Amino acid sequence: MVTRIEMLSVEQAKAAAKECGIRESMAGLSVYRTLLRHPQLASAVNHLLTTLLFTGNKLDVRLRELLIMRIGWTTGAKYEWTQHWHFAERVGLPPEDVIAVRDWRLSTRLGAADRAVLAAVDDTLERGKISDSVWAECVRHVGSPEQLLEMVIAIGNWNMFSQLLRSVEIPLEDGVKDWPPDGRIPQGGDA
Repeated sequence: MVTRIEMLSVEQAKAAAKECGIRESMAGLSVYRTLLRHPQLASAVNHLLTTLLFTGNKLDVRLRELLIMRIGWTTGAKYEWTQHWHFAERVGLPPEDVIAVRDWRLSTRLGAADRAVLAAVDDTLERGKISDSVWAECVRHVGSPEQLLEMVIAIGNWNMFSQLLRSVEIPLEDGVKDWPPDGRIPQGGDA
């Protein structure tokens, strides 16, 4: 596997993960095999990721996964798109809804909350912040202040992961098929 920062072996990553309290199941992922070269940083990143995905999440899972998929698609992050394609399937998102994030403005599959969150992603990626009009839609359709805060942090978190994955050129795990479901890649995406 070619990467700009050599990954730890799975065994080394498991040992490092145990030392800093990261679940062993995460240590086999290429991103963790790279991050665990800096255990303190890996621990901090893992804490935020675990909070957003499992322990403290307030944002609707569907909205979170759609925003992650939009970031993966828009930024051309193959690893992010591929990993979360499978995660979205496990949490029950229909594949057609996930694919709709590619051209969400033209999709008839997405509801008002979906569109508000996807607009927030696009605003953030294009302008560095969510516009007043899009924020008003998020307030109307996303929910509580806690959910809105989590939405903003989630956009920042998965944009950071996209930058990490692409900058360090972290590869998919062996045997994982890229760009599901059809192999179509975004303009500027990692081939």
